[in-house]
Amino acid sequence: MSVKTTLPGADNVVGLGRVDPIFARMRREAEDVLRREPDLSGFILASILHHETLEAAIIHRVAARLHHADMPGDTIRHAYLDLLARDPGLSAAFRADLVAVVDRDPACTRALEPVLYFKGFHALQTYRLAHDLLKSGRRDLALWLQSRSSEVFQCDINPAAVIGKGVFMDHATGIVVGQTCVIEDDVSILQNVTLGGTGKETGDRHPKIRHGVLIGAGAKVLGNIEIGHCARIASGSVVLAAVPANTTVAGVPARVVGTAGCAEPARSMDQILADKLV
Repeated sequence: MSVKTTLPGADNVVGLGRVDPIFARMRREAEDVLRREPDLSGFILASILHHETLEAAIIHRVAARLHHADMPGDTIRHAYLDLLARDPGLSAAFRADLVAVVDRDPACTRALEPVLYFKGFHALQTYRLAHDLLKSGRRDLALWLQSRSSEVFQCDINPAAVIGKGVFMDHATGIVVGQTCVIEDDVSILQNVTLGGTGKETGDRHPKIRHGVLIGAGAKVLGNIEIGHCARIASGSVVLAAVPANTTVAGVPARVVGTAGCAEPARSMDQILADKLV
């Protein structure tokens, strides 16, 4: 956990019966908002302070944003709670994704910001529910959530894709993730990235993004190709061939231009190429 999310001496959160430093911090931040922005009191109370766990707060906020006359937020919330009861891994994914945003996004100064405002975080958590529903045979509800998420968050993630935890989708607008795509843990993806097919293939036709990869804004990664661990894809690149681990690729079509420049590009978020060239 980074310095930004290390919370020594955090107080106990009422109702948990244990110390949850992330949610304790979030509640303190929410109380500060109440003091500074009384016009937001109803929103802050409903979204953060009326909940006893971080998971409940995230589920409430995402369900509220997805709410539609065709599918009320309460129905979505109950689907999340059912998943959480069956799969504790959802809690771990929530927390890893949240820490990823706070750790990697310099615009994020408080733990509550991704939960309340960041559509990349919300789109990713919507995918997690849709993915489970698809695996459970509830294809139409999964596709409804994909469609609704695309409408609300401008981010289109196929529920059949396989996505790890600690994933950061910065800004998120225009991100497309195809059906047979795999994204491993601790990957960072910026806006307008496409992880798609070439248009000529069927079956397993989408990229495999290994852990620690950074994909810059506007990059297109097309076809059933592997992007090796801790590789870096420069903004605007079109990647049509496999990328070795720990390398930087750039251009149209993309080619290797140097090393990745650091051990974990997804965490450093460094997109400057000049000092990384070989």
